[in-house]
Amino acid sequence: MIKPLSINLTNLVFYLSVGCVWLFILSCESKINTYQDSDVFRYNEHKNISSLDPAFSKDLADIWATNQLFNGLVQMNDSLQVLPCIAKNWTVTDSGKSYQFHLRKDVYFHKSDLFGKDSTRQVQAQDFVYSFNRLLDKQLASPGSWVLNKVDYFEALNDSTLHIKLNQPFPAFLGLLTMKYCSVVPREIVEHYGSEFRSHPIGTGPFKFKRWEENIKLVFRKNPHYFEKDSRGRSLPYLEAVAITFLPDKQSEFLQFAQGNLDYISGLDASYKDEILTTEGKLRRSYQDRVNMIKGPYLNTEYLAFYMDSDIPEIQSELLRKAINYGFDREKMITYLRNGIGIPADGGFIPRGLPGYNNQIGFEYNPKRAKDLVDQFKLQSGISNPSITLTTTSNYLSFCEYIQREVQKAGLNIVIDVVPPSTLKDSKANGKLDFFRASWVADYPDAENYLSLFYSPNFAPNGPNYAHYTNTEFDNLFEAAYLESDPLKRQQLYSEMDQIVMEHIPVVVLFYDEVVRFSRKGIHGLGINPINLLTLKSVKKDVNP
Repeated sequence: MIKPLSINLTNLVFYLSVGCVWLFILSCESKINTYQDSDVFRYNEHKNISSLDPAFSKDLADIWATNQLFNGLVQMNDSLQVLPCIAKNWTVTDSGKSYQFHLRKDVYFHKSDLFGKDSTRQVQAQDFVYSFNRLLDKQLASPGSWVLNKVDYFEALNDSTLHIKLNQPFPAFLGLLTMKYCSVVPREIVEHYGSEFRSHPIGTGPFKFKRWEENIKLVFRKNPHYFEKDSRGRSLPYLEAVAITFLPDKQSEFLQFAQGNLDYISGLDASYKDEILTTEGKLRRSYQDRVNMIKGPYLNTEYLAFYMDSDIPEIQSELLRKAINYGFDREKMITYLRNGIGIPADGGFIPRGLPGYNNQIGFEYNPKRAKDLVDQFKLQSGISNPSITLTTTSNYLSFCEYIQREVQKAGLNIVIDVVPPSTLKDSKANGKLDFFRASWVADYPDAENYLSLFYSPNFAPNGPNYAHYTNTEFDNLFEAAYLESDPLKRQQLYSEMDQIVMEHIPVVVLFYDEVVRFSRKGIHGLGINPINLLTLKSVKKDVNP
């Protein structure tokens, strides 16, 4: 057994209450879980799950759940390669604007009495036409409708052939189709349940819906008719079931993991980071014999942004923007504030792990250079005490205070303004903040998604260019990348654009995030990927590890 957490008297009431909640969950589990524990993968979702309808899979919690229940035309592996799924193959013609998908004929929806006497039916091309039209339906108001923005039309040529025509070339289109928004759903089931399809999902995935007691427990069972097999020809999935609980915070989640009641937790929270990890990001000795840790790049860039349309001299000054970039040690920040989880930004805005990333265009820690730049600004501007206000939320206050202390040594004063997340989101979209903390998690795994934050037509609030950065050369390269079908040439264009951004410094790139996963010994095949997608179809669980 893992050594229990050290619990002081001030936390005793908290842990007793958590224990009561867990006993209630276990009592529920005894009613709905009759299979052996070794066949059940157990994890907690502290953010809750709002819907099991893939058309609303916006948040990671919903995406993780719907990924077990639904499939699309294509899927992405842990190396971000687009692979066949329901579509066994495809062809791309007309200079990258025409896609023709050929579907497998052995894919069936999960069983339901609503299908009639056979309780299921084969997935056909017309099902994708229905699913895509549903995604575009304004009455449904799916947050994923944007994924089809570049689609001119789509049609079923026959039962097993789907044709999609784009209105312009878009090399990242296949990556978009891997998103859960693009999953296939059955018309008869959706139309029967209407908005309640969110809690009565029928898909084609490796697991099928069993039971959902909202805020308490969600259970999926193995789909015995799933179409995918492993490399040895064995049917997937291996697990009998997936059980998801909803303890409301990361501290109680970690306690249950430490006590062996959960098989897996993801991410690093301040409430337990020092308990499980050393400052170098290694597992502490007390956990090494019972816990596995894996980590890898996450397509999330954490940064500070300047509003380039600001009339404040300090914001307009390239000298000061550059001084901030030179003025703090990113490696030390990651070591002490994140226990080594995260990659100090040594490149541009494109994170490590994506084609186009370039580790030669970033800023190294150089306090003397930072001070010289601030002194140069003072001399040129006549402003003896330059000051900039940095707006952030409480979750990132420690990072901002660290930068504040370090940059102050160079002679630049940073005033920190802490606001609620909703205020920060609204204010940055409407140009009300001169300097603010932000992050960008990839909507799809292509560097174009990151570079869109600096494309002039994307000025917020009508797009993600919150910095209101504009550069004609950048815009021309961005548009040229759409037409470039050669991946290596497109990668070079991405790198050139990223370099232009870093030369004009509308942002301070802090770090590229990392996915970190902790699992119990005996869990195999969990894997890790840069989009932090939880895929359980290939996971195995040992008996009494």
